[in-house]
Amino acid sequence: MPAPDAALAQAGRVPTLAVLMALLMTSATPFLAGLLQGQTQHLGRNVLYTCLTVFLLGMVWRGSVWAWRLTVSFSMVAGLLVFIVGMLAGAAAWQGWLVSGAGLVYLLLGTALVGTASIRAFLDTRWAARSRARGRA
Repeated sequence: MPAPDAALAQAGRVPTLAVLMALLMTSATPFLAGLLQGQTQHLGRNVLYTCLTVFLLGMVWRGSVWAWRLTVSFSMVAGLLVFIVGMLAGAAAWQGWLVSGAGLVYLLLGTALVGTASIRAFLDTRWAARSRARGRA
């Protein structure tokens, strides 16, 4: 596998961070919105989910291939399901269209992790560095 272009990889640092942060915000928004409305049911479960999301996205940032694969898979599956649920709910109330929009956001962010050249170059350099570090250990 050829080494990624260093300039392209450096240019991918900020977009990668932006995509990972957007995934976190999209995932945590329903939980945080519920907290602002005073809904504290399932608080422990939601905090656990948010912490696991932070851990998974942190592993992607540090160069874990399995975490990247899980993140892309989860964002695609969640995006499709959320979009469909939003479309069904949109037939009864306009808020369903907002839910469909969230599904599209998941799909776009997952696609960005796979299809944006600078993000892939940045992650490739992270993966290579992690592999070299593991080889020395």
